[in-house]
Amino acid sequence: MPQQQTDRTARYVVEMPEPDDFAFWRNRARALVQCGVPPERVSWNEPGGNASLLSTGGADPPRPVKDAPQVRVSKRFFSLAKTAIHHSDPQRFALLYDLLWRLQDNPRLMEDKADTQVRRLEELDKNVRRDAHKMHAFVRFRVVEEDGPDGEKAEHYVAWFEPDHHIVRREAGFFVRRFANMNWSILTPRGSIHWDGDTLREGPPAQKSDAPSGDPAEDLWRKYYASIFNPARLKIGAMLSEMPRKYWKNMPEAELIPELIAGAQKRESEMVAAGELEFEERPETLAAIETAIHGCRKCPIGDLDNQAVMGEGPRDADLMIVGEQPGDQEDQAGRPFVGPAGQVLDAGLEAAGIARDGAYVTNTVKHFKYVQRGKRRIHQSPTAKEIDTCRWWQEAEREIVKPKLVLALGASAARGLLGKTVSISKARGEPIPLDDGSELWVTAHPSYLLRLDGEAKAEQERLFAADLAAVRERLAELAA
Repeated sequence: MPQQQTDRTARYVVEMPEPDDFAFWRNRARALVQCGVPPERVSWNEPGGNASLLSTGGADPPRPVKDAPQVRVSKRFFSLAKTAIHHSDPQRFALLYDLLWRLQDNPRLMEDKADTQVRRLEELDKNVRRDAHKMHAFVRFRVVEEDGPDGEKAEHYVAWFEPDHHIVRREAGFFVRRFANMNWSILTPRGSIHWDGDTLREGPPAQKSDAPSGDPAEDLWRKYYASIFNPARLKIGAMLSEMPRKYWKNMPEAELIPELIAGAQKRESEMVAAGELEFEERPETLAAIETAIHGCRKCPIGDLDNQAVMGEGPRDADLMIVGEQPGDQEDQAGRPFVGPAGQVLDAGLEAAGIARDGAYVTNTVKHFKYVQRGKRRIHQSPTAKEIDTCRWWQEAEREIVKPKLVLALGASAARGLLGKTVSISKARGEPIPLDDGSELWVTAHPSYLLRLDGEAKAEQERLFAADLAAVRERLAELAA
């Protein structure tokens, strides 16, 4: 793109006023690009950091002329850059400018997953978001009594946290919204924030000695934590991944963790012996099942940020269709099979002459299992243990609906109905008798068809259609 002429030998220095000032970086970077200054002639100095040797004697950044060309930026770059600017890597400003410079000639650069700079930017973004997540989870306030404006004692809550990156100002809004009615301070080595119920103020970096070491309420909190610790759900690797040891020193409950872990196996055995891990009596109505599954925490999936999805359909349906678990769209809608897989299922049922509204449609696992990837929730298959645990609810539904034929969509659904893993290719096409007198038919899950293409897709669609046609014929025979 055309650019104004600048001294082609000059080096330029940008002094960042704050380590996380994205607006300042954006304005300076835009001007430099418009002036045609390549990355190798720019040095970015972070406040409080070591100035680059190359920046010695550098000139102030030039100003673009009024008719300078516009700078092209993709939405993805803008989104990642706004987060990555908070990283502690001193090379982040230069990395961002390198990518911005390259975007002018290659607008689709951010789509290149093999590009080392793109991958590095994605890594910075991920690290910052993870640090923010840890701050949300592991800030622990301790109460301090102060003299209020009316002379009476007032409570002020103070927390100490050690972030890896420059996220304190970035995450201030989260704590203001969550603790709007408290007077609090969060002290960190990278700066402090203070909230008095009306105004948010920034403060200088602090030391741990500036924060209180404990308060009387912590004994109560430790007793509560010990009482809710469930050894049956203990997965040490997962726990350390989500709650690394570096945060333990600032968490009052952390001093209990080694002892709780050591006694977990013994406690689990005692709970099993006492029958505390068993389910209560099954609900007698579908409405009661729906109420109960929303409160179910018998497996880790129920602890995710999701909602239970109940089956739907006639109370006396001859056909019950069972899938694996709700997906992202099903979780949001609170209904089974409303997303892309549901559209494939609906089309297949219609082609086979089966009315969906005449069938009872449900899932063997009632909550959506996923991992968070940025703003997306990525589906994760439930484990055999999770399927077997949730099987109790599906059996309760089946006991009430009493279908003549049950159609399992996929291996997870088949396991939920049989209590063992089966091969779809071997089990499909033939009825499998169930203990309650109904028949089980097995086919592929519609989401499997969505992942295929070409001849493989055509073949699996043919088999899926044949399975549904066989189910329709069998339903007609059972109704005769």
